[in-house]
Amino acid sequence: MFRRMSEMTVSVLPAISAIPAADWDGCGAGGNPFTSHRFLAALEQSGSVGEGTGWHPSHLVARVGGRVAGVAPCYLKTHSQGEYIFDHAWAQAYERAGGRYYPKLQCAVPFTPVTGPRLIAPDRPVQAALLQAMAQLARQSGLSGAHVTFCTQAEAELGEAAGFLPRASEQFHWLNQGYGTFDDFLAQLSSRKRKAIRKERERAQAFGGTIRSLTGEEIRPAHWDAFWTFYQDTGGRKWGRPYLTRAFFERLHETMRDDCLLVLAERDGRPVAGALNLIGPDALYGRYWGCTEDHPFLHFELCYHRAIDWAIANGLARVEAGAQGEHKLARGYLPTQTHSLHWVRDEGFHRAISDYLDRERQAVGQEMALLAELGPFRRGEISG
Repeated sequence: MFRRMSEMTVSVLPAISAIPAADWDGCGAGGNPFTSHRFLAALEQSGSVGEGTGWHPSHLVARVGGRVAGVAPCYLKTHSQGEYIFDHAWAQAYERAGGRYYPKLQCAVPFTPVTGPRLIAPDRPVQAALLQAMAQLARQSGLSGAHVTFCTQAEAELGEAAGFLPRASEQFHWLNQGYGTFDDFLAQLSSRKRKAIRKERERAQAFGGTIRSLTGEEIRPAHWDAFWTFYQDTGGRKWGRPYLTRAFFERLHETMRDDCLLVLAERDGRPVAGALNLIGPDALYGRYWGCTEDHPFLHFELCYHRAIDWAIANGLARVEAGAQGEHKLARGYLPTQTHSLHWVRDEGFHRAISDYLDRERQAVGQEMALLAELGPFRRGEISG
């Protein structure tokens, strides 16, 4: 037992398996696939997080009268890889000043730059208790601080009120304005951008094969074999080594294939490129892409255009295509603010980071406004 607040207690779990799935999922993550018990379990059971990875599960569970009232996916981190809200410069400055930045406490979904609930509880007092428990755990364990990444805006506001430092960053999301078809979406673009996308799609689809969008039982083990090859290539080039293990995709197939959309380009019956998305209640989340053959614009077709096609056909409100990438702007993905929270134990360093984040938030806001002006939509047709 770690913290007691009248009848509420907050404890730390060394593995997601230490809590029943029904108790975790029953706290109200809203169907978000990434904070589901089965997704976090797939990461741990596959060895993608845990011993030797620098991600050591330390999940928080709040109980009221013995009943699970809230949870938070947390990890002790010994590096800053796989977070997508980068604090490498903070770590270097902290250690130059004679401090030890690692380990730190990270409330996040590993390797997943997707906004979603992090303080998973229906009641704000429980959410506030989870935040307080993070700071207390960091303080009592001698950690440099506690960080909550890709949280919701409401959680960011709650965290700021609790003394955490808010940080703003940006991604590019496609928003569904009630389109019936992809052509309805294109009709909202300027003539030049509309023609460019149509030409781009024509060239991509002329690669010499077929493109299929698969989900649920349509996805077969052989498809994961092909995608693992794609993922290894992309992961090796981006991060030096892939974050996820082959066993993770096996677990994904076993427990979450209905939540997956796998878009494959096949030539002569053989997959040559693929994009993996996860399906949420109101959004499609682009996660990974890879290929064994290079074809013009095939990446954009599989990752962005086919995602829009699927979202329109299935009535989803948006497509979140992952971190970074201003090239998404020309394809109808608009700048969208994302949020994180940071608590640093050293008061002097806390003040220095606060000053930095104030300037960074202003710069992010200015950049988002500029990028929105440069977007492909006709004037007055859409807002972020």
